[in-house]
Amino acid sequence: MNILVTGGAGYIGSHVVLDLLDSGHEVTVLDDLSLGFEKNVDVRAKFIRGSTLSEQDLKTAFSTGPDAVIHLAAWKAAGESMVHPGKYSINNIIGTLKLLMAMVDSGVQKMIFSSSAAIYGYPEYLPVDEKHRTDPINYYGYTKLAIEDNLRWYSRLKGISFVSLRYFNAAGYDSKNRVTEPEQNPQNLLPIVMEVAAGKRDKLEIYGDDYNTADGTCIRDYIHVSDLASAHTKAIQFLQREGKDLLVNLGTGCGHSVLDVVREAKQITKHPIPSEFVERRPGDPEELIASFEMATDVLKWTPLHSGLNHILHTMWEILHPKENSTNPELT
Repeated sequence: MNILVTGGAGYIGSHVVLDLLDSGHEVTVLDDLSLGFEKNVDVRAKFIRGSTLSEQDLKTAFSTGPDAVIHLAAWKAAGESMVHPGKYSINNIIGTLKLLMAMVDSGVQKMIFSSSAAIYGYPEYLPVDEKHRTDPINYYGYTKLAIEDNLRWYSRLKGISFVSLRYFNAAGYDSKNRVTEPEQNPQNLLPIVMEVAAGKRDKLEIYGDDYNTADGTCIRDYIHVSDLASAHTKAIQFLQREGKDLLVNLGTGCGHSVLDVVREAKQITKHPIPSEFVERRPGDPEELIASFEMATDVLKWTPLHSGLNHILHTMWEILHPKENSTNPELT
């Protein structure tokens, strides 16, 4: 198939492009490079510098004749979304609506959407499954939920079938080192920890040490970005096979605390990771772990590369390539 990937030069997008190409698909990337790097786009893909907010850029992208769209272009910093909601409204919601209208105009009726566990808000039970109540606690999460609502309407009114992939915490890098530029200004724990180890940041701030967990710090479900990428390819196969809508979690069902991550990172990097405890952040649930049974049952997907040690090794390879690890999965 010919696949258009919006945001395909970004952190997750560049890995999705690799998996699609390795699976035999043709790929066109549309990206404005506000967060991504053209260098991270595999040479087998066609690259168009442009935005989902530009009707002309969309017209250029759809002139390549895609059979389906994978939509990853979005702002994604939850904290920033609470300060600048307008920025997130325009890029995430309006950008998606323009993309959907371009799909209708071009007769493209299949979309894979990059959604988020942020749509769930505070978990009422664990692990969180797809039947869990959706109640975002930040504006970023709201934009993802609003897009899912619009996808349902476009499915009903315009015949666009979609798979919405609700990511938990993406981390790690391609094991073959084909994505060489690290994520710009990351806001998530794992890349920040590794940047501290690499000397790119002075210290790690740990938000709260009094949660009701074994060591007092928050617990999260981390999934290797290559596992996320493979789910997009399987979602394309699902739409080809079934042609119906699906909303599904992508996680591992396994949680790691902040201190677990720091200890593992110290062992891998052999570098100090200065840290200090600070006050809790508003909106941080103490534990967030996914149920991914539906992804296994329906998409025939399972995470294969998401052990914490492997995730951190692949991150260290990118941030500190001269200090090659001895991880056998990387050789």
